[in-house]
Amino acid sequence: MDGAKLRVLVIAVAVGTLSASASASVDRSSPPGGVYRLKPGIYVAKGTACGDAPNAAIRKYDGVGISDAHTHACRARILSRRGSSYVVKQSCVDAGVGSAPRVVERQTIDIQDALTFSVATKGPKTAYRYCPVYSLPKGVR
Repeated sequence: MDGAKLRVLVIAVAVGTLSASASASVDRSSPPGGVYRLKPGIYVAKGTACGDAPNAAIRKYDGVGISDAHTHACRARILSRRGSSYVVKQSCVDAGVGSAPRVVERQTIDIQDALTFSVATKGPKTAYRYCPVYSLPKGVR
């Protein structure tokens, strides 16, 4: 095989390998949307690895509200908005699963882009970043 044909073969194999590995890690979840225009899914506190995040560092955005390990069925109601900063009243079922009373918190949510936000409830803001499903531990996927 001459040098030109060998180079073409090597490039074809390399491109095939790249596309095969890229397709295995493609995020096929919903596009950004909902009350905050964030990508629905799991978010982890910045500075924490997606694959090794403790429950306290995980938030879930479903397009309606942002829940944590101890809440679900959260609904955010926007009180005011200035640019990408929202002041909301968020109502959540006060249990990780099952029925429980709803709790209401006033929060300030700042959206940096469709994959990052910060939230302040009482105290300083905590920043979160989106984690694709394939990067999460099996128990969180």
